[in-house]
Amino acid sequence: MQPIDYKEYIEINPEVRFGKPVIKGTRISVYDVLQWLASGLSHEEIIIDFPQLSNNHILACLSYVANKERTIKVA
Repeated sequence: MQPIDYKEYIEINPEVRFGKPVIKGTRISVYDVLQWLASGLSHEEIIIDFPQLSNNHILACLSYVANKERTIKVA
């Protein structure tokens, strides 16, 4: 399975949500999606509540965070 290229779905714009990473074309932040997942919502439930999102958007959020985690430097 090919990993999702989060850059196709995530953008950072200083004028949207104070520059937090969001799903392109929305004001839904990566953090919002992660919080919903951490709260136990399934991909399907998130998409029902926010029909502008797709499974690829959710996977892009996970890919974005995984990439951030990979690049953290330990002192």
